[in-house]
Amino acid sequence: MEDLVVVGAGWNGLMMAKTYLAVNPSHKVTIVDGSSSIGGVWAKERLYPTLLTNNLLGTFEWSDFPMRPETFGVKPGEHMSGEVVHEYLTSFAEKFDLTRRILLESKVKTVEYVAEDNTWILTVESTNRQSFTITAERLVIATGLTSEPNLPTFPGTDSFGQPIFHFADFGKHFSTTETTKKVAILGGAKSAWDAAYSYAAAGVQVDMIIRKSGGGPHWMSPPYVTPFKLWLEKLVFTRFLMWFSPCIWGDADGFPRIRKFLHGTAFGRWLVDKYFVSSGKDTETLNEFDKHEEVKKLKPWTEAIWVGGMLSILNYPTNFFDLVKSGMIKVHIEDVVELSPGSIHLSNGEALKVDLLCCATGWKAVSSIKFLPAGIEKELGLPHLDYEFEQDPLTVEADSQIVAQFPRLANQPDWSTNGARPAVDGTNLLTASRPFELYRFMIPPAFASRRNFGFCGMLMTISTPLISQTQALWLTAYFTGSIDPLSAQSLDAIKWETRLHNRFRRWRHPTALGLEFPDFIFDTIPYIDMLLHDLKLASHRKGNVLLEIFGSYGPKDYRGLVEEWLAIR
Repeated sequence: MEDLVVVGAGWNGLMMAKTYLAVNPSHKVTIVDGSSSIGGVWAKERLYPTLLTNNLLGTFEWSDFPMRPETFGVKPGEHMSGEVVHEYLTSFAEKFDLTRRILLESKVKTVEYVAEDNTWILTVESTNRQSFTITAERLVIATGLTSEPNLPTFPGTDSFGQPIFHFADFGKHFSTTETTKKVAILGGAKSAWDAAYSYAAAGVQVDMIIRKSGGGPHWMSPPYVTPFKLWLEKLVFTRFLMWFSPCIWGDADGFPRIRKFLHGTAFGRWLVDKYFVSSGKDTETLNEFDKHEEVKKLKPWTEAIWVGGMLSILNYPTNFFDLVKSGMIKVHIEDVVELSPGSIHLSNGEALKVDLLCCATGWKAVSSIKFLPAGIEKELGLPHLDYEFEQDPLTVEADSQIVAQFPRLANQPDWSTNGARPAVDGTNLLTASRPFELYRFMIPPAFASRRNFGFCGMLMTISTPLISQTQALWLTAYFTGSIDPLSAQSLDAIKWETRLHNRFRRWRHPTALGLEFPDFIFDTIPYIDMLLHDLKLASHRKGNVLLEIFGSYGPKDYRGLVEEWLAIR
């Protein structure tokens, strides 16, 4: 029997295994992943030549494993290539003796909880279709939110006669940037922009289709903003600016009075609105949306205050918008009605003749793993049908508290201008009316006392490394008994806090992924603060008040966390 099985060999899974082994070096740990190489989104088979991180060097790394320029060939101020990130994760796995513990090309099909002995049985299928089982004392699902592509279907798909693929397979189809003349990209998020740029930069005509009934183009920003060219990633991790973001767990940062003033008074809310309007206009000005009619189509439909972890960076070698102005990328704000041989028919009656369709349409909100016995998904906090969820007294009470504490959130985005719905791709809201519901976004309340199950990375954030390393330590402490949620509060209290925090995402980021997942950007550091408090570790790590307020948090501020925790354990 394995002491711990981790499903997923990306950022979250690798860090989970490394942290657990640092605390329990004699335990048997296995990592299972369906890909043929490690890395998750950054697996070798998912890379393509033009892939770059949103992040610049120094912000996309773990605290105790710096991405050194001399080792990985990246200079300060540069975005990292997909190859570099894959190499970084591979080096991490080798350094911490994880490689021999990883089962690749092994997809977990079912997970069964055996209540009699409090264990888990995983049924795994290898690429040659052979099945085997693994029994584990503890289980962590670390597949993240980008493991199951959401590939839409349309009337006439069978007659289209041209390649249709999800952006997850863009690497496999990258050669089409040299063999096609005209392509269609469906989507308005960063992956759609990446695909459109890759084709257009190679001289291929692009029809970029953004659903009229969807959420519109996502917020895209230059890496440096304001007239002072400040590093955006640094700004969103600065406490002074974090305070402007409504956050239900925000008091964990130690400045509750400032937050109460900003969000609990009319003048404070006026300042908050002014801040987000100003930051939004700054991005719009830098992108020059209003100076060209085609470029204007890529202007976000909602205010900057609602943007979440889907905020992305214009990390291209040349100006993306120049390709739009030149006509290489043509933007269509329409729905796809049907497909016919070689053509995509839009809701305005236009028919686009193309050589292929790339669907940058997001990811499914439900896991591909089947959990057993039947019905246990409710206990595990997984999405499931619950038509009474919105009317549940706990939900109603949570909504009331959120709106009372943050009146600004009662004024939700108005979609009537564009006739659009919230930006949720696929049919997830129809098939899973009750979203993920996890305490601290990691463990199901019903399993709080069992200490043998959790999720790592089941949220959307622009700082995966910082979140993954903190969650991994929290889960390790929880598994070993050092964190006991039930020691300080009742199960009912845990359920209430879980509902409150998870419900908050629906109010805070309704235009992003908040309807389905935890989704935050300015709230990342307060979330880490909350977890560090649970671990009894210092959350203010800057050394003095001025730096704490105006300094930006990053990987270097959290170096040695595991050792700090072991010293006080």
